[in-house]
Amino acid sequence: MLTASDGPSGLEKAKKERPALIILDLMLPEMDGKDVCRILKSDPLTRPIPILMLTAKAEEMDRVIGFELGADDYVTKPFSPRELVLRVKAILRRKEAPQEIEKKIQIGDLLIDMDRHEVSFKKTQIELTSTEFKLLVELASKRGRVHTREQLLDKVWGYTYEGYARTVDTHIRRLREKMGPFGNIIETIRGVGYRFREEDE
Repeated sequence: MLTASDGPSGLEKAKKERPALIILDLMLPEMDGKDVCRILKSDPLTRPIPILMLTAKAEEMDRVIGFELGADDYVTKPFSPRELVLRVKAILRRKEAPQEIEKKIQIGDLLIDMDRHEVSFKKTQIELTSTEFKLLVELASKRGRVHTREQLLDKVWGYTYEGYARTVDTHIRRLREKMGPFGNIIETIRGVGYRFREEDE
């Protein structure tokens, strides 16, 4: 296990060692944890490394910002060590899960390439975080099926803690924004959850 007491040294170790997962405190000396996350997710070498943010900032907007920066999960202090371990295991399971049998998903002008871990719309690449990518694949690979928030939490995040349904809403909103005019293909089913609309609807 690697540790770093400040932002710059954490960045250096992450780029040199490329750990399986990073637990990132936002209140770091010399460099804010959000800046560390932004730099890690903008570098192709460190972008695939999952990041779990650990912070005392519990406001919804702080969570939104964390997820928008590319964090895979967000745990607030005080926290249960058992919950933290569960979250870490869930992230690592998602990372190590076998590839979907379907290697590419083509829906109109949208192309999801599983092997390359890339998404493009009209041949223009859409930059997604690893969690956004998994969420899109889960919805697109089961077009027409309604997914509850709890089902998506279980399939994409690997846990179903009550009260974390807003995590799904935040990622769906961000995913729609990134997909631009094609984003409305992800429909909100009021009172239930979300679905990826069938092409002929």
